[in-house]
Amino acid sequence: MSAVSPILVVEDDALIRMGLVATLKGGGYTVAECNSGTAAMILIDDSADLQGLISDINLGVGPDGWAVAHHARQRYPSLAVLYVSGESVDNWTAEGVPNSLILQKPYAEAQLMTAIANLLIEAVPQRSLESPPTD
Repeated sequence: MSAVSPILVVEDDALIRMGLVATLKGGGYTVAECNSGTAAMILIDDSADLQGLISDINLGVGPDGWAVAHHARQRYPSLAVLYVSGESVDNWTAEGVPNSLILQKPYAEAQLMTAIANLLIEAVPQRSLESPPTD
């Protein structure tokens, strides 16, 4: 049996990142985490598979969340992407990747879990078409 692919959390604020990771793990997800866009891009390049990406938009020095998501989608075209941000969400339609969602901070844990579950459900048919099962 293969391991479940992780959801990558990219958040530069340690307390927020710890909360995101704890919430996702509590919901049964496997989680990988990074504190910067640069570290996230390296992890994405080195990962065998990812199930989803949850990224803050403003990540301090280096690539921002928009760039991380675009980079991830180059490697994983159907990757579930959820942006989280304390800033205005106005740029999401212009800067974000297609078929993604955004939550403005602060958000409730239930909102987070519903958003990622919906994105993962939408990504499943795309993945099954890209990687047909073998007999």
